Amino acid sequence: MSIQRKVALLFLALTVALITILSGAIFYFVHQFTFEDFYKRLETRVNVSAQIYHHNDKDSIGIYKELRQRYLEKLTSEKHYLLKPADYINGHSLKGVPAELVNSIISDGPTRYNTDNVFYAGNIFKFADGDVMIIVSATDPYGFNELNNLQHVLLIGFVLSVVVAYLIGKRFSYLTFQPVRKIIKRVNTITASNLHLRLEDYDGKDEVAELTQTFNNMLDRLETAFETQNNFVSNASHELRTPLAVIKGEAELALKSLDKPGADTRSTLSTILTGAQSLQDIITSLLGLAQTGFDGKKQNWELIRADELIWLIKEAVDNIIPENKLSIDLSALPQEEERLLLMGNPNLLKLALSNIALNACKYSENKPVSLKLIAENKSVIFSIQDEGIGIPEGDVQHIFEPFFRASNTGNFEGHGVGLPLALNIVRLHKGSIAIASKVDKGTTIRVMLPVHGPAAPPKSSPVGRT
Repeated sequence: MSIQRKVALLFLALTVALITILSGAIFYFVHQFTFEDFYKRLETRVNVSAQIYHHNDKDSIGIYKELRQRYLEKLTSEKHYLLKPADYINGHSLKGVPAELVNSIISDGPTRYNTDNVFYAGNIFKFADGDVMIIVSATDPYGFNELNNLQHVLLIGFVLSVVVAYLIGKRFSYLTFQPVRKIIKRVNTITASNLHLRLEDYDGKDEVAELTQTFNNMLDRLETAFETQNNFVSNASHELRTPLAVIKGEAELALKSLDKPGADTRSTLSTILTGAQSLQDIITSLLGLAQTGFDGKKQNWELIRADELIWLIKEAVDNIIPENKLSIDLSALPQEEERLLLMGNPNLLKLALSNIALNACKYSENKPVSLKLIAENKSVIFSIQDEGIGIPEGDVQHIFEPFFRASNTGNFEGHGVGLPLALNIVRLHKGSIAIASKVDKGTTIRVMLPVHGPAAPPKSSPVGRT
């Protein structure tokens, strides 16, 4: 059973319960009011009969009878009974009057009683000639008829209300789950071939908007994982073929030249060693690129201070390129320490940022490179600026593709894996990378990472140009 149908049935059940309670309350209070009014009318007649009994003269009796006939209509099967309690105790009884009623009047005074749809009201009055018990009885067919009519009306209203409640509940549940159906329909159109598609943003701050954002975040991770896998499979064979061919060719050459005098075996082995080292570097880069395509929750996350991380990046660059001219700019540091706190994996972030810094040093041929730390709009920004060869305008959009190298990098060694690896790591940390570059002028890369805390900004586009 679908959730929509369950909600409709639950709405119907709650409505039926409410209508049942309301109808029962209406019937109960009308029932009480109807018979309360009838008992009061009987008690009025009991009091009038007592007044008639009290005045024995004919004129007074005539006046009371005239008043009763004028203002008190005769009730159906109305009967009046007079009995002295002393006579009842001595064994006298009234035909048609229940003994239980008489005993109750003697012991408790004013009493109401009904049996077999006959209503009684009685009381004991004190007169000069002794106590007299006066009882009036009647039936109330009109009251029962009204209650029967009310019962029919409530029953019909109940059935109609249930039908209306079911239709309203069905429509209500349909409209409530309409955004969910749109999400399902949209998700069903997303396959491995179009993982770039995203769900439309849902206006609001309810669970549907949260579900939409959750799906989009999941699609971001899936797209990253699929791209990593596809790039690994499609590029690994291409990139690995060249060093393997070199190693194979040089090894064959070395074997053939073993018996030849004067063969340069050292040069051949050096070439094989270089090819093997290149092969190892490519495999290491590919594995690193593949591993960063997984969900960031599988990494070791901890709080990181951005100003401490920047010195780790400097240390890594100094170890690989000792002659670099990378300078650290901390002039834009905020006074509040919490604006520098990041949640992430320090090793991965160090790897990503050091790759970018190493590229800046390499492609600027050791010209000055600036690494600046900025706290801005609840984000920490690592700005890396160089004075190198720059990136041709047509190549900028491809530099994050694995193994892609810009057209003006032929004189520099590299495999085209550093920036894609950095992008995957930044994506894992819900950050973004922006690039501005001009040929022969230099390149500026800004890595933006959200500050740790509940007020961190929403995730922006993974790659953009400024």
